[in-house]
Amino acid sequence: MNVRDAVEADAERLAALTDAPTDVMRNLIHDRTVRVADDDETVEGFVSFDVQAGTVHVTQLEGDCELCERLLEEPARFAACEEMDVELLVPETDTDAADAAVEAGFEECGRGPRFDGVGTTRYEWQPDA
Repeated sequence: MNVRDAVEADAERLAALTDAPTDVMRNLIHDRTVRVADDDETVEGFVSFDVQAGTVHVTQLEGDCELCERLLEEPARFAACEEMDVELLVPETDTDAADAAVEAGFEECGRGPRFDGVGTTRYEWQPDA
């Protein structure tokens, strides 16, 4: 599995993975750091993140458990270099992302906000953890 920076040409595949409009994914690629995992040039998953108030926020994570675990290394690596923490909100319905977060060294920190009626769990990763 190859992990690389997303490019605009990836927007259509990201849209298919998330059931979001292609324009939304194109804007995500332009506005955030987005890393994609591809296998034989087919994007299988991605992570997007940005920095706000000294914390790296994972804004989207898509893929199976093993892939999500690998993708979470990207914001963690960036955060470690910048001496920042990483925060991840996982929908209660996304067991792959929750399992991946724990396997990647994130700690559950309680409940997060609700999005579209679905509760989230807040996870945090610290560089010294």
